[in-house]
Amino acid sequence: MSAVKYDIAFDYLLKYIIIGDASVGKSNLLLRYVYSTFKEEYKLTIGVEFGEKTEILNGKGYKIQIWDTAGQEEFRSITRTYYKNSVCAIVVYDITRRETFNNVLAWIEDCKNNSPKTVFIVLVGNKCDLEDDRQVTTEEGEEFATKYGLLFLETSAKTKKNVNEIFLKSLEFISKRIEKNYYDTTNEESGIKQTNKPTKLTKEKKEKKKRCC
Repeated sequence: MSAVKYDIAFDYLLKYIIIGDASVGKSNLLLRYVYSTFKEEYKLTIGVEFGEKTEILNGKGYKIQIWDTAGQEEFRSITRTYYKNSVCAIVVYDITRRETFNNVLAWIEDCKNNSPKTVFIVLVGNKCDLEDDRQVTTEEGEEFATKYGLLFLETSAKTKKNVNEIFLKSLEFISKRIEKNYYDTTNEESGIKQTNKPTKLTKEKKEKKKRCC
């Protein structure tokens, strides 16, 4: 499955949210995935930031709308409003700061209390390029994810490691659920909206268009 960076017709609109403590790299994960950019300087997210990207999987188009939320406690009430109608929540911690990992469970509980019961959760240990400063082992992340039934990846927004995989792997899982009618796609509360104009773009046509553009 290849990324599509131009606007095309799509079959499903999916709402994703990114949550976690401040300065764990949530905004850079969004920037890297949607725009292939990275910002060295830290900029505080006020409220939420937004990005979107369309992917093709098995001949169907999925537009992923991503809401990057602020991690500060003072913005928590604003953040909670974005849990609603989300099909996927990406919970991020910084592998070089153990306290951000210790707070993951609270973020997950907050998510489950305010999101649809069908929400799919991905656990992401970011900044794995800073191996010398690591405070949380890969095994700890894996054990936590296994215990709570989460998809787990370690990423680096700076080097791009596993950033696309966050969205592609979760999309593969969600698309299989859609095929099995796990979601009520007629109800936007599921975080999925089915369009009336399905794409007929095949992978071959997509690659051709990608080359010519």
